[in-house]
Amino acid sequence: MRVLAVYRRVLANRDLSRLMFGEFVSSIGDWLYLVALLIVIYEQAADPVVLGIVGAARVLPYILLSIPAGIAADRLDRRLILLVTDVARGLIMVGMAAVVTLGGPVELIVVLAIVATCFSAFFSPAIGSYIPALVRDESELGPANSTWSGLDNLAFVIGPAVAGILIGFGGLTMAFLLNAASFAIVAVVLWGLPSSRAGDRSAARAGSSATAEVSDDPAGDAARLSVRAAIRPITMPLLALTVLNVVGAFVAGGLGVLTVVLAVDVLRSGDAGTGLLNAAVGAGGLLGALVSSALVLRRRLAPPLIIGGLAFAGSVLILGQARSLGAAMLALVVASAGALLVEVIGTTLFQRIVPDEIRGRVIGAMETLSVTAYAAGSFLIPVLAVTLGPDPVLAASGLLVAVSIGIAVPLLGRHAVQRPARDALRERLLHVPVLAGMPPARLEAAMAQLAVIPMAAGQVIIRQGEPADRFYVIAEGSVEVTQHMVDGRPERVLRRMATEDVFGEIGLLSGGRRTATVTALGSGTLLALEGAAFLELVGSGPGLTSRLLDLHRGATPMAATGA
Repeated sequence: MRVLAVYRRVLANRDLSRLMFGEFVSSIGDWLYLVALLIVIYEQAADPVVLGIVGAARVLPYILLSIPAGIAADRLDRRLILLVTDVARGLIMVGMAAVVTLGGPVELIVVLAIVATCFSAFFSPAIGSYIPALVRDESELGPANSTWSGLDNLAFVIGPAVAGILIGFGGLTMAFLLNAASFAIVAVVLWGLPSSRAGDRSAARAGSSATAEVSDDPAGDAARLSVRAAIRPITMPLLALTVLNVVGAFVAGGLGVLTVVLAVDVLRSGDAGTGLLNAAVGAGGLLGALVSSALVLRRRLAPPLIIGGLAFAGSVLILGQARSLGAAMLALVVASAGALLVEVIGTTLFQRIVPDEIRGRVIGAMETLSVTAYAAGSFLIPVLAVTLGPDPVLAASGLLVAVSIGIAVPLLGRHAVQRPARDALRERLLHVPVLAGMPPARLEAAMAQLAVIPMAAGQVIIRQGEPADRFYVIAEGSVEVTQHMVDGRPERVLRRMATEDVFGEIGLLSGGRRTATVTALGSGTLLALEGAAFLELVGSGPGLTSRLLDLHRGATPMAATGA
């Protein structure tokens, strides 16, 4: 029941669920397009070498452009990057449809495919940095990544199936047009989503363990934070995640090609066997997404990381011993599920560990390494399998995965443990004196909507004159409330507040602007409730509005007009 409640909460995040729906539709279109592209090129060129060249050419943009794409994701609006790339790729798909319909040269199709991949290279750093900005706090990161991976694997199953049906009826042109339509859908979705820049307040609200903090000058903070200074304290866990990504990509790249060798030369099942082995990979991905949906909720993520890694490693080793199609398919299902579990946990840890200000650049660098490793595995593992035989090569691949897990887990250390459960922090709302007597159901509903925000000494939480947008509860720490006087007198201290005190209610209840500035006196944690949710809570409690308005009266003549 807890798992269902967590995922209901994630789906209730309107912006996040809309993004996932749009990208799911786009992923189906991408797989549909890829199948159609390979068929068009092979039909017109009639040469497998051309397919290999196209495959290599589609990898190069990721290697060359992922780092610039990461820099762009840290300096520009991530939503805008996604929007531009989707619109551009949609237009390219329309161009491809026109070339196919008019019988244009295959060289032009190849050029358009490479240009489309250049835009795709900007997608991963942008989406990887954008998702943490949409989750309401750190507790939603794991479920969001698990949901994302599940939908992506479902698209892997649906896309090629739809492509097969369309192409069976001679609809190659329609395949490109449908992909263009999928880009149009996700572009409309993105248009209605909030902007996100590195270090802005939306990223702080996401609860990143490294940088989720309130700042009155996020752009300045981002500028002051150098990449080297930001990476230094997270070097070991970042190295661990890099090892997992590179090794996983290397082995996955090899398996993607090796399925053909296994099906044809070892299992003697021909082209049908190749299709079934690839279907097993897709089924394993869905299974892995399902398993990760529960395991990623654990506070300690090292055990499920080990489980996923060992499942991946052991199944790859067993695959080399399989002498029947059924056994090979089962091994690939488990291997794919284990690899997906490692990927989801690794992504979740990455989003917790890496500061938002440099997240795009780090994703770009890791994407370059991963794609290079994937390409190397796609070439080396099949070549070695033909030379030495698949059994020792698969055994060595499984051992390599196991070793990467053995290296990564100790390097992750405490970073593999989630900070104190957010539910425990949110329960502080139940102990706030001014909310005593509120209906339990309403308090529970409000708890589910609370954002958990770390604060550091000297940070301005709210500033006098700003629009009132949130209500705050001090879960840990203390703050000072000050006010600039209209008659030119020096700023005065109204009061100091500590754990279980509240502020920000006056501006929301009056519908005006902040009438005081609230500054953190030390490190601590705040619980924040959006204005609409706060007013809904207030409306359900008889007399609560009056209690809140009277809360600070008597402390100082100006306190009633506090924040």
